[in-house]
Formats: sequence, structure tokens, C-alpha cells
Amino acid sequence: MVDLDTRLRGVVGDKTATSLSKAFGHETVGDLLRHFPRRYAELGKLTDLKELQPGQHVTVMARVVSARTATFGYQGRRPKTRTEVIVTDGTGQLSLTFFQQQWLEKKLSPGTLGLFAGVVGEFRGTLQLTHPDHEVLEDDDPLGTDSRIARGIIPMYPASAKVPTWRVEKCIEVVLDVLDDDLPDPLPEEVRKDRGLMGARDAFVLIHRPLNAGSWQSARDRFRFEEAFVLQTVFAQRRHDVEQHSAVARPPVADGLRERFLDRLPFTLTAGQQEVSEELATSLSGTVPMHRLLQGEVGSGKTIVALLAMLQVVDAGAQAALLAPTEVLAAQHHRSITMLLGDLAAGGMLGGAEGATRVRLLTGSMGAKARQETLLDAQSGAAGIVIGTHALIQDSVGFAELGLVVIDEQHRFGVEQRAALVDRAEVRPHTLVMTATPIPRTVAMTVFGDLETSTLRELPAGRQPIQTTVVPALERPAWMQRGWERVREEVGKGRQAYVVVSRIGTADEAKSEDAESPTRSLVDVHAELERGPLAGLRLAMLHGRMAADEKDTVMSAFAAGEIDVLVATTVVEVGVDVPNATVMVVIDADRFGVSQLHQLRGRVGRGSEAGLCLLVTGADAESPARERLDAVASTTDGFELSRLDIELRREGDVLGASQSGSRSGLRLLSVVKHEEVIVAAREAAQAVVAQDPALSSHPDLLAAVRELEETESATYMERT
Repeated sequence: MVDLDTRLRGVVGDKTATSLSKAFGHETVGDLLRHFPRRYAELGKLTDLKELQPGQHVTVMARVVSARTATFGYQGRRPKTRTEVIVTDGTGQLSLTFFQQQWLEKKLSPGTLGLFAGVVGEFRGTLQLTHPDHEVLEDDDPLGTDSRIARGIIPMYPASAKVPTWRVEKCIEVVLDVLDDDLPDPLPEEVRKDRGLMGARDAFVLIHRPLNAGSWQSARDRFRFEEAFVLQTVFAQRRHDVEQHSAVARPPVADGLRERFLDRLPFTLTAGQQEVSEELATSLSGTVPMHRLLQGEVGSGKTIVALLAMLQVVDAGAQAALLAPTEVLAAQHHRSITMLLGDLAAGGMLGGAEGATRVRLLTGSMGAKARQETLLDAQSGAAGIVIGTHALIQDSVGFAELGLVVIDEQHRFGVEQRAALVDRAEVRPHTLVMTATPIPRTVAMTVFGDLETSTLRELPAGRQPIQTTVVPALERPAWMQRGWERVREEVGKGRQAYVVVSRIGTADEAKSEDAESPTRSLVDVHAELERGPLAGLRLAMLHGRMAADEKDTVMSAFAAGEIDVLVATTVVEVGVDVPNATVMVVIDADRFGVSQLHQLRGRVGRGSEAGLCLLVTGADAESPARERLDAVASTTDGFELSRLDIELRREGDVLGASQSGSRSGLRLLSVVKHEEVIVAAREAAQAVVAQDPALSSHPDLLAAVRELEETESATYMERT
């Protein structure tokens, strides 16, 4: 008998085990048993052949109509033969062609039902499979009397060209026949009883050897819940772990910097900003470390809310660190926060307000003198707020008393990078992570399940609408011409524009890439605009390969109105705030994701004038790429677009790691479709962890949790 950890080589043989490993990454019995069927075919309900298209790799179930062999010349003295078999599923016909295998004429006689797999080709207008893998379906099936033929249901597995579905099935049959009766089960008995779920062994048998449709559905539901439950147990343990740490309470201080800053704000906070600010203030006032995700619509004012939290911590005698993913964004935060605070950020300096603090910037490319000043102010506590990139997490950076870590665009950081700041402090600081990409509730629970979530949906008063238009450059060149005219018109009114491209490219790189990629490079676009439709305007380039001081110079000049049009890559995607910019042209917009386009257009319409975003594309009108762009143009609701974005992407992309071959990847659970399952699993996991935080009474669940945390699929899960 074998268990889930038994190596496949000892069960199915070396050759077969090697094939399974190469095709799917399977190494153990457990890996193979979790290679679940993608669908089930019922005998009598034949596969629909009429939808087949050339180039598809397909597996079809069909019945033989005719089989005949013909000769066409000789190979030496041996005649060349071609056996042509015509099969049907009742909706269409398909030709199967075999060379030098005339014996198949008898095996595939008329009336024979079989499975056939291969790449659909076309010969003289007729669809065909050449030398397809095949298996005859007979009552004396070699899988035994209790076969899927007798049951009337055939599991159809994810397959490859070298390992078709029936070979996967036969390997699983071999494994099931020698499987231990007592298998580890990550679902505690009380959880299974509460939800009426079957045990692990029964579920493995019924999902691979279903007696009827109801049996495989029940088994699938059990494994789907298991995936959600193990994941939510990881998060429940993390939340419990955070609660066991103690933090210093940082309550609001009367007449402190926070209150004085609020009093001088030239605008009123939205209701949402006020509500979230109070949530953060309450969390910071407690002795349990705050561990919160702040997500918000583009332009919803997350920075102001985060700044209020940072000032509250400074008032309480501690410091705040703001970690940004790029030097452009870090410098932008430093400029905007310093400007917002005014003399409140000039502590110990001429003109500084009484009780003021300092706001310092730290990036990897700073000069030695500026870097030393920041390090000294952070170490001494003179700088209440330190803003930086990855340079902040170096061992050489010390704080007098770090009370709050704010991580902007947290999905660009790993858990180790966050821990470098959080765990280094003598007393655990509070943590706030921010994202400008709205996240549907199910994804928040699945990917950021260890964080409490605060959400800003409301835009501040005065934010102008953004008109988004898809410009099909090839179909309607006049629209493209009009787009550049609109840029010139806006600049003529004293406003500014962005032109965003998908890749940098040098002149030489652009030439070499043109043959392979239809995308336009930043270098080419800048040159074309400068001597073409935008000639005479002040243009500049901005991209990630530029030196930090060069990037900062360009952004400062653009913010000061000294540049009319900024031709940039996605370094301007988040955080860049130039209220005078009113128009954005996105070149090759189909190369960007839905959420990314939403982020980009959020850079315009931030001032008193309405914004215009032109999505330029060469994608065909009926293509999925155009559907995405039309969706972006149809709404400015980031939460609606976020859900659409996830529905359009593969589940593995949502989780940030390839699930192919991953031992613990999500196979049956959809973070988009299965909200009810995720909610129920979260509640069940919370109850189990509350009673047994270390899972000492649940060894099988503990093993599953450890395995999940060790796999690649946990990488994104930890980016919180």
C-alpha cells in the first residue's frame, strides 16, 4: 500500500514517472491524485466536433463511421500505406490519418467508440488528426469490470501531447488500487461534519472514479473547500501571531502635528477619508500591532490618510518610515509631503514651526552628503518621517524609535523586505500597506487574508472627470491625428500632457525589435513627436534606466511646468501628481493590463480641469485586447475594472505564481467565483486556530499548512 508522499517511480515505473514529471511536475502519489479531471464525458454524449479549429490540441470521443487503407507508392520493396478513419460525434465528422499502420483498419472498425487526441490539421478543406493518440472504449476495458465504461462516466484530464488524458487516467487507476485506507486529512473531523464533507480517501476515489455526476461534484466541492480552508488557516495563524506581539500605543495628541496639519488643510476630507483616518487612529492607539491594508480608488486621497497616521505616531514620540517601490515615487512622496506640511516639516531649521519635525528622503543613488544627513536624522530621531526605496531596509539604516511602517504599492515588495524593517525594531512597529489597485473582496480575503482592510471609494470634491477614448490607429488614422491636435490644444491653454509607451528601446534596439514586436519604443516615439505632430513643444523622456538624479530633475521640471509633454514608461503609473496635466496618450495600449491602464489615466484630471485619456491601439476590433480597452473606456470605477481584470486573467496570475506543477497551487478554487466558499473557510479556519493556534491537535492540517508556506504559490500570498 502507498501513501500520498510515496514517490511515483515505485508505483508506476521509472519511464512513466519520468513522463509525468516532465509533463506536469508530478513526483509523488499525492501530486498525481491532485491532478484533477478538467471535465467528465458521459458515454452517449459524444464530444462536439463542429467547433474544432485547425491548430487546436484536442481530445475527442467519437464513433468510427468507416476505415479504409490505400497504397500510394513504394518505400524500397514495401508499399506505402495510408489508413483513413472517419469518426463522428453526431454533430460533425473528423478524419484520422495513419501511415504504415494498416492493422488499425481492423482495430478501428465501423461502430467502434474511441478517444482520439492530437493537433487538428487541414487537408484539402477537411479537418483531420494525423497519427492521433487513441484508445478504444470497450466493455472489456483493461481498467477492469468496475471501469469508467461500466460507470458510464469518463474523466478527462489536463493532458500534454506526450501524455494524453487516458494515460493519466490509467496511472491514477494504478495508484488508487494500492492506496492506503488511512490517508492524512487536512480537514478536521468537526469541520467536515459541519459542512457535510466526505473524507480525503473517499474524495480521491470519487473524483477519479465517479459513480455518477453527483459523486464527482461532491468530491470536487470537498477539495475546493480544502484549498480555501488550508489557505485561510495560514492567514488565521498569522493574524493570531500578530495579536501575540505587543506594540507601543500611539494615541492622538491634542494640539500635535496631526491636529495642526488638519486645521490648515485647504480642503475638507471626504467622509471616507475621515472614516478610515479614525480606523487608523484607533488601531494606532492600541497595544496590538496594527496590520492593515489601505486600498483605494485612484485619486481617493490615500496619501493624506497615511500622512495623518504618520503624524499621529510622530506626535507620540516615535518615527514613521514610508517605503516606496521606485525612486520616482519616493521622490514624489517626499516633495508632496514636504509641501503639504510646510513649516511643520522644517524642524530645527530657519522658519520651522514650533514642535515641527523633519521629512527625509533616502534612495540608493543619493550623494554621500545627503545620504549621511538622512541617516543621522533617522538615527537621532530628528526626522520624524523617513521616505525611501529599498535603501531603507539596509542594515546601516537605524531609527531612534520606529513606530509605523507604511509600504506603498506593497505588491512590489516581498515579505522578507518588509520584515527587514518591521522585525529589526526592538518594539514591533505598526504596519500600514497601501495599494492603488482596487481589490475585490474575495481576492483581498485570499491574497491579503492576514490583513485588516480599509477601503477608500469616494473621490475628493473637485476631482475632475476623465474621458477615455479608444483610438484604433490603423482603422482610423484621422483619429490619431486629431489626438495629437488635442495635445497641442491643451498645451496651448497652458496645460501639460503625458505620452506613455510600453518599452524603452534605444535606436539600435528599436530597429532589431521591430521585426519581432509591433510595439513602439520610447526612443522612437519621442523622436517622431519632436519632429512631427508635437514639433515646437517642450518634450522630455522619463524611464527606469535613467540615473536617479536625472529622473528627479525631469519630474521636478515637469511638476514646475517647464516641460509640456512627458514621454514616459510606466514609471508614472502610480503616485505621480501633477495637477496641471490634463491629457494622456497611451501608445500600444493593448500591451497594458486593465488595472494598469486605470492607474495610468489617474495621472490626469487631478487639478481644476477635466482629463482626457486616449488609448491608442492596433488591435483588431473583435479581439479580446480591444474588449479590454473598451471596458476601460466604459467606466472609471476601479473596483468594477479590477473584477473584470481578474476574470480576464488566469487564476494563477491573480495569485502571482505559476500554478503549473506546483504541489499546493489552487486547482479547484477560483478567487473570483467562489466567494461563499472562501467566506465559510475563513470562518472555519478562524474557529480552529482560536482553539488550537499551534495546530498541535491537528497534525494533518499543520502538515498541509507547512507545505503551502514552503511552495512557490505562497510567494504572492506573503507579499503583504
